[in-house]
Amino acid sequence: MTDQLRLMAVHAHPDDESSKGAATMAKYVSEGVDVLVATCTGGERGSILNPKLQGDPYIEEHIHEVRAKEMDEAREILGVKQEWLGYVDSGLPEGDPLPPLPEGCFALQDVDEAAGTLVKLIREFKPHVITTYDENGGYPHPDHIMTHKISMVAFEAAGDPEKYPEAGEPWQPLKLYYNQGFNRPRTVALHEALLARGLESPYGEWLERWKEFERAERTLTTYIPCSEFFEIRDKALIAHRTQIDPDGGWFRVPMDIQKEVWPTEEYELAKSLVDTSLPEDDLFAGIRNN
Repeated sequence: MTDQLRLMAVHAHPDDESSKGAATMAKYVSEGVDVLVATCTGGERGSILNPKLQGDPYIEEHIHEVRAKEMDEAREILGVKQEWLGYVDSGLPEGDPLPPLPEGCFALQDVDEAAGTLVKLIREFKPHVITTYDENGGYPHPDHIMTHKISMVAFEAAGDPEKYPEAGEPWQPLKLYYNQGFNRPRTVALHEALLARGLESPYGEWLERWKEFERAERTLTTYIPCSEFFEIRDKALIAHRTQIDPDGGWFRVPMDIQKEVWPTEEYELAKSLVDTSLPEDDLFAGIRNN
């Protein structure tokens, strides 16, 4: 591979790129890799989760613009490029029974049509590797599940000249990964490390809830060493100030413990058109020397 390596991270909302794989992206940017975040929606229906900003009438009235500005700041911090696919946030339905999704939202789009928007971006950017969410969305938000669906269709279709001919010249990405940063081994390791040091862990209730769901363990295939970029990750995450409380649970594990106990971000290799050996420590394993 003689030209510049390119990585595309497909995410549902602004802030997802900073909470899932951000240190990995910052690491690759530092190595000269061209990194593009594709953000499917504007995050318009995301709740204002930072208690310090709740009830602010300007934010509530201009949430779309506010979240776009937050994304601009996070993009600059991470050193990545970013494009909007232009869909409207579906919101997270709550209640029993669940209410219907809002008309016109991302999760109600035709999958093939929405995938065409992503195919166009893939053919323009020409990524060698794509990261996205698994079939559960990482967690069952309708926009995350839809992001998975269009990513899978687009990965297969982008290199096929008979698919989406209006979307540009075909380009076939070589590998596709699922973000798996919120995995049980990492959570258990950090939880036990905190308790062993006599510190309070934010993960106790989380691990109990995990037992209730009885979800099958995902296969972690790829561990990216990126601890020196954890501070950049956190800075980018805090830039999404309507979504992230800087005094909240995201930041309760001391940085030195994070770096010592779990210095990687994890992925699940879902598709590969190149030979590679598992486990990997590089998303471009099998690509760099081909």
